[in-house]
Amino acid sequence: MTKMHRRGFLAGAASLAAAFAQSKRDWTGKEPVRYPDPDIVALDPRFNKYKLGNTPIQRLHTGTLWAEGPAWNGVGRYLLWSDIPNNVQLRWLEEDGHVSVFRSPAGNSNGNTFDWEGRQIACEHGNRRVVRYEYNGKITALADKFEGKPLNAPNDAVVHPDGGIWFTDPGYGSLMHYEGNKGELVIKEAVYRLDPKTGKLDKVTDEIFKPNGLCFSPDYKKLYIADTGASHYPQAPRNIKVWDVADNKLVKGRQFVSMELPGVGAGFADGIRADTDGNVWASAGWVGDGYDGVHIFSPDGVRIGLIKLPEICSNVCFGGTKRNRLFMTGSQSLYAVYTESIGAHIC
Repeated sequence: MTKMHRRGFLAGAASLAAAFAQSKRDWTGKEPVRYPDPDIVALDPRFNKYKLGNTPIQRLHTGTLWAEGPAWNGVGRYLLWSDIPNNVQLRWLEEDGHVSVFRSPAGNSNGNTFDWEGRQIACEHGNRRVVRYEYNGKITALADKFEGKPLNAPNDAVVHPDGGIWFTDPGYGSLMHYEGNKGELVIKEAVYRLDPKTGKLDKVTDEIFKPNGLCFSPDYKKLYIADTGASHYPQAPRNIKVWDVADNKLVKGRQFVSMELPGVGAGFADGIRADTDGNVWASAGWVGDGYDGVHIFSPDGVRIGLIKLPEICSNVCFGGTKRNRLFMTGSQSLYAVYTESIGAHIC
């Protein structure tokens, strides 16, 4: 290698390392961040249209043990999320940033969403079921068994315009007392579709080791699912898969993206959401500085952007009045950042 080439290589490596390095910042908000925020990184020119140069990543709340399941309520203008080990659901109000306990106990709930009638859907680890909270405050158990056997521990859920509720069942909440009630997993980890009108529960795929976060494409013709199976199965890939949706069935399953970030590491994608342009925003973690946060993938599977957080990111959702604010649950905190992306779905 010539001296000039070596210098160029070293300069490029240093530049790459700087892009992925976590910046030193005051997350209390007392000390301002110089714009543009150094922890919002464009890895591809396509991300520039979504990246705002004059907005910061903000920490809205801290103090949870394992934050999960953010869901935006447009009528109430609040962000709902779970603290699984503390067995509570929390609420952040858009009008003044106030945080309060929304529900306690909460069945060690993980994923939350709202159906097309505005009712909250929650995946309860502790009770191994999917529930709906009715307008009168009562709880309706929507699914707790498949073919007569108890579910493992439903994890995350999304709703379809036809009313169907699609959810994953990897069983994490039954593997330890910390996030639920430790117990045997008696069925294969899988993804299901529930018809709330008939109560019929269909398995749509078990072609994945531990299905975790999931989201539809903007047109509902594709379903993306994150696989975190490598947490317990050494042979499992660290990736996000995608299927075509046809007549409420999944076909042509294939890898959408690998979660390996060259030169940094390979962690896990957890919760995922799509924007109206078909980009997939994936929470990511278990690698460290420069990786943990949110990875943004274009519809063709190219990693185009990165939002770096000082802790593991477990889940994401779009919210706010214009659905252009990305909310991110870290392990111990709630974060938010404005973008020029619009969330594709209702929460």
